[in-house]
Amino acid sequence: MSSPKQQLSHMVYFTLHDASAPKVQELVAACHKYLTGHTGTVYFSVGTLNRTLTRPVNDLGYDVTINVVFESREAHDIYQTEPRHLKFIEEQKPNWKQVRVFDSDLVSA
Repeated sequence: MSSPKQQLSHMVYFTLHDASAPKVQELVAACHKYLTGHTGTVYFSVGTLNRTLTRPVNDLGYDVTINVVFESREAHDIYQTEPRHLKFIEEQKPNWKQVRVFDSDLVSA
């Protein structure tokens, strides 16, 4: 019996130069347009900072986040070179002040 593929979670936190509501919504729309529906994607979500959660442990240093779960490391690696993903970077990068990427191997219960 073969072992299941190791899923990989790809979380990206974007801090914007212009974090006005229209620019935040522009990035959210671009995430939906360019980053959804890629082969090997198990889960996709995009969201914005919840500014009402201000406990000392809350990181408030971002504006938009995506979470993509891939079926495998191989699917993630293919996604990185997909033309739609590269177009997203090309169009949106000028407004990125900082991008933090957290890639994690997922452990199921």
